[in-house]
Amino acid sequence: MSKRQNPSEFLKQIIGKPVVVKLNSGVDYRGILACLDGFMNIALEQTEEYANGQLQNKYGDAFIRGNNVLYISTHKR
Repeated sequence: MSKRQNPSEFLKQIIGKPVVVKLNSGVDYRGILACLDGFMNIALEQTEEYANGQLQNKYGDAFIRGNNVLYISTHKR
């Protein structure tokens, strides 16, 4: 069984790894987590935008304001 960890520990462990960021609007952003702050503002690299499961756009770097974030999870590329 895996060790329990708090959200802060989880977020520190996934910096530099592929993630999915789901927004309140339903749009997903997938990319490499560059950094985040206490307000859940997120910086992603190699970012792809998905709506309804379809790739909409590709960005180099993207900044997502924390109040738009529904959740963040790890993603295997």
